[in-house]
Amino acid sequence: MAVREEVLQMLKTEPDAPLSLEWLNPGTEWGVRAQPGRRGLRMDDIQLGSYGDVPTVTQNFTVRPRGAAKRADSARYGLRYSHKSDVWDSTIGLLYEEAVARQWSSATDVPWEKLTQLPDDMELAMSQLCTFLTQVEFIAGDLPGRWVQYISADHAEVGLFLATQVMDEARHEDVFRKRALANGCGLLQAGAGAVSLLQVADFAEMTTLLHVVAEGFIQSLFRMGELLAQNEAEKKIFRLAAQDESRHVAFGVTHMKYLMETEPERREEIHHYLDRNEGLLGTTQAGLTAGGASAESLAILLGGGVDKVDLGYQKLLAIRKRQINEYMHRLEVMGLGDRRERMNPDLKQFLNPPRE
Repeated sequence: MAVREEVLQMLKTEPDAPLSLEWLNPGTEWGVRAQPGRRGLRMDDIQLGSYGDVPTVTQNFTVRPRGAAKRADSARYGLRYSHKSDVWDSTIGLLYEEAVARQWSSATDVPWEKLTQLPDDMELAMSQLCTFLTQVEFIAGDLPGRWVQYISADHAEVGLFLATQVMDEARHEDVFRKRALANGCGLLQAGAGAVSLLQVADFAEMTTLLHVVAEGFIQSLFRMGELLAQNEAEKKIFRLAAQDESRHVAFGVTHMKYLMETEPERREEIHHYLDRNEGLLGTTQAGLTAGGASAESLAILLGGGVDKVDLGYQKLLAIRKRQINEYMHRLEVMGLGDRRERMNPDLKQFLNPPRE
C-alpha cells in the first residue's frame, strides 16, 4: 500500500529543510499485521506475507533484512551460504524462542548453599570432570560463533539461534568452572580437548560433528547427572545444562534432516565426516572408556569413591552404551540409518540390535 499523495505533499512542505521521504514508498508489503499468540509474539507469528518468504536461494549478500527494500549502494560482505539448505532448520523459530525463554543464571539459579564438601577422592574427581567440561564447552561456544557471519540476512533465524547457543555454552563454561572452585579444589589437568572441531571447513561439517556427535554425547552424559551429582547443587547444574544441550542437538538433527531431504546427493559427504570423527572418538578421552583423567574421574564419581572404581567403570560402560545408541537414533532421524553398517567398530560394539 502506497502512502497517499496528499500526505506526501503535506510532509514535504513541513519545516524549512526539504524532505525527500522516498523511504515512505519503498515498494515493500504493507498491511501485514502480526498478532501475538497464547505465548506472546513469537518468531513463527511474524512469518507472514513476503516477510515470511524464506528464499531457497538468496542473492542477498548485504545486511538487508528479509522483506526490506533493496538499495543500489548496499555494500556486500563475506557471506558464504546462498542456499537455504546449507543452514536451515524447519523448527528454527521454535528452537530460538525456547532458547530465549529458558536462559538461566549460574549465579542465582544454582542452589550453591546446598553444595556439600565431598571426600577428597570424590572432590578431586568432580573437579577433574569440571575441568574437562569447562574446556570442551569453551570449544562448543567458540565454534558456532564463527559461522554466524557467513549466514545471509534472509536466513537470519539461524544466526539468531546460534547466538543463543554461544550464550548457553558460555554459561556452561562458567558454571563448571565455578563448581571446580567452589569447594576449594580448583581446576586440575587440562585434556587434549576436541580441538579438531576448530578445523572444520563447512557449516554441514560443523553441524554434523558439533551438534549431532559432540553435543549429543555430552547431552547423554548430562542426562546421567543424577548418578554423577553428589548434592542438590550439582544435580541442578546437570539438569540445566542438559536442557540447553537438548536444544543444540535438536538443531543439528533437524538441520541435517532438512539437508538430507533437499540435497540427498550429499549423503556420502556427511558419512565422510562421521568416518573421520568416529575414529577419533574411539581413541580419545571424549570416548570415556579409553582411559585418561576424564574416564577415571567419571568412574570414581559413578562408583562412589576410588575404592569402588570397578563398579564405576561398569556404570561408565552403561553410559557409553547409551551414548552410542542415542547417537544411532539421531542418525536414523536424519535419514542416515545406513550408518549402522559402516560405524567404527569401537563404537558399533555398543549398538543394540536394530528395532523391528
